[in-house]
Amino acid sequence: MYRHIEQCLDQSKLLPVKGRILGVSSIDNFKQIISVISDSVTIAQYPEVDMQQLPYKDDYFDFVISDQVIEHVEDATKAIQESFRVLKKDGVAIHTTCFMSHMQPNPKEYWRFSPDVLRYLCGDFSEILQCEGWGNRIAILLCLIGDRFRFMQIPDNRFDLRHWIATFNEEKYPIHTWIVARK
Repeated sequence: MYRHIEQCLDQSKLLPVKGRILGVSSIDNFKQIISVISDSVTIAQYPEVDMQQLPYKDDYFDFVISDQVIEHVEDATKAIQESFRVLKKDGVAIHTTCFMSHMQPNPKEYWRFSPDVLRYLCGDFSEILQCEGWGNRIAILLCLIGDRFRFMQIPDNRFDLRHWIATFNEEKYPIHTWIVARK
């Protein structure tokens, strides 16, 4: 998922990610693509900072990144609208979430999102740069067996079975879904 997002941003001439960046909960998985000369990075820990009522002024951020957050908010529509509100014109929102995964009820878990739902929720954005899902039946089975498999290191060797499982995608079986949208 993160490689696909990086490729999308690169093709859209948005790398490195720079300017004012809002990271909702964590942007650890995006650190390698964020410019060290970025104006500022603001981390808003959810649920301490409510994504449904962001305490930031309109048209302030160049990027809003929520990584595995919107499934935890009560009103996902409002959360996406808030990301839109705080983005500058031509700003970019990146929202990643889950579709098929075990429950992670900390703090709570309300939703699952297909790519179609993410497109619908981002209907006010001027352009959808990317909206996809990743997963396959084998990966789902391994994830359901236990967390040990979910956090396994994946080697770059394309002949390694773990690499194949981690890169093989069956569109009908997404584990994670994401959207990259421009205001």
